[in-house]
Amino acid sequence: VQLQASGGGLVQAGGSLRLSCAASGRTFSSYRMAWFRQAPGKEREFVAAITRRGDRTSYADSVKGRLTISRDNAKNTVYLQMNNLKPEDTAVYYCAASYSESWSTTRSRPAYDYWGQGTQVTVSS
Repeated sequence: VQLQASGGGLVQAGGSLRLSCAASGRTFSSYRMAWFRQAPGKEREFVAAITRRGDRTSYADSVKGRLTISRDNAKNTVYLQMNNLKPEDTAVYYCAASYSESWSTTRSRPAYDYWGQGTQVTVSS
């Protein structure tokens, strides 16, 4: 599967953005989907994940209550709604797809089989 992320940009602190990740192919609903992010000089970190059917989600503690992951399997797209953004949210955001059904691997980068190219989110103070 190929993943194409979009929707990043420059926003002031407290503002909102909505990221999208469009997947090619007919098997999108077979993948658990996730968002990761990587700030300059830091390792790529888990942000949020959603099950194949969209019935369960997981979030990093730093984004709970502000970011929301969702998916539309009919449109082969996963979203990340980002509200009340903070300067520390500044990073390149990557979407990722995993065949794994094990929820215990949700936050693990090696568990993801496919990655998008990333979209830059910059939050000014």
